Amino acid sequence: MRTLRRFAAATFGVACLHLVFGAVVRISGSGMGCGDHWPKCYGRWFPPLSRPDLIVEVSHRYLASVLLLALIGTFVAAWRRRGEPGVGGSGGVLRMAGLGVALGFSAALLGAVTVKLGNAPFATLAHWTVAMSLVAATVATLVRAGGLGGASARLGGVSHRTKRGALAGAAMALLTVVMGGLTAKFPGAAVACQGFPLCGSNADVLPSAVHVQLTHRVLAFLVVLHLAGLSSGIFRRGEASVARRAAAIALSLGVLQLAVAAAMVLGHLPPVLRSLHEATGVSIWIATFSLAYLARIASGSAAVVVAVIPSAVEGSARTALANLVASREP
Repeated sequence: MRTLRRFAAATFGVACLHLVFGAVVRISGSGMGCGDHWPKCYGRWFPPLSRPDLIVEVSHRYLASVLLLALIGTFVAAWRRRGEPGVGGSGGVLRMAGLGVALGFSAALLGAVTVKLGNAPFATLAHWTVAMSLVAATVATLVRAGGLGGASARLGGVSHRTKRGALAGAAMALLTVVMGGLTAKFPGAAVACQGFPLCGSNADVLPSAVHVQLTHRVLAFLVVLHLAGLSSGIFRRGEASVARRAAAIALSLGVLQLAVAAAMVLGHLPPVLRSLHEATGVSIWIATFSLAYLARIASGSAAVVVAVIPSAVEGSARTALANLVASREP
């Protein structure tokens, strides 16, 4: 399983890099750097690196090829070990690795559609959403292989209440990130609000662009508030350390994202901060999905009863034990 975990970890790393680099392509306006040619770039696999937008776009495509190879490599490694515990069958690494391969090819095909449609906003949004699903599949594969706290989660210690809250947080985070992608592509939405946290006014954009921007903002604030409440409950109930750690990371990233968003808007959208904003948003999605997936695993164990046992019950148990010892003394 250790070798398989290394394959899964490498694939997860490449998927994260590819996703962030895809955001750079969108922010820099390099989506049509190779024209409407796909999979080749102006008829060549290795075109002359004569323009910045071409370099960014073709590098993104090369990275996508590396990701596909990594996904296939992880699947093959899992297939060769399918007889081992935790690899084959329901809940095993093999099935999730197979899903990752399927999503990888789907993302590649959607990338081709996006190019052929001239980088249309809704085609780009669909491509972005599938890419989010793909990175989630690599997270799940790594967790099933024992990474990212997956081994600790099998020991239990997480309540069903936390599981439900974590699933809701992941769903909200995904919707927020997807809306962020729409905000970046919808005409005028990125500059629709000139202030933070209030929107301010911009007479140069349509009302629909303002609505897109505000929806993204409201969802972002709701995600951070939800993560704050969820983290507080997890720590207060003394649940498993794997849940506490994942919740703390997710909440920290949410707070950081608000600070980055404020600096980005008030600084009039500098490219560096836009890229950081995208990268942090992706990290929040990964963190919330990891929390939800780990909580789902940990809540299915009987150990959760021990981990979240109320202090009053624990005190009663200690008292009963002391009485039993005293009754046996001469």
